Amino acid sequence: MELVFALVIGGLYAAGIYMILRRSIVKLIIGLALLSQAANLLIFAVGRPGRGTPPIVAKDATTLLPPFSDPLPQALILTAIVISFAVTAFALILIKRAYQEVGTDDLDAMRTTDQRQHAGTP
Repeated sequence: MELVFALVIGGLYAAGIYMILRRSIVKLIIGLALLSQAANLLIFAVGRPGRGTPPIVAKDATTLLPPFSDPLPQALILTAIVISFAVTAFALILIKRAYQEVGTDDLDAMRTTDQRQHAGTP
């Protein structure tokens, strides 16, 4: 199971970095989403997923009886999912606005358009 997690995480990181290195800004956002999902899986894998009881201490007990699940990785992943969704939504709106202004999603074309505007040429 750990080998499968390692391969999936490695594949997601590789695909995310590949997409970020493309010239299209839409592919850049897809790459960022892939990287965030890979980070979520990495946190989940580090938390050692397994079957266990909920981490609830009974009234008459003083400690937890093993095996019990660690709730911290799950809480971190939920927080990361919400943050990555907000960042992705913001980036998509920013891309839409940039596409309306420039008329392309090519990063090199956006850079040359920006340089012409700063040089004072139309």
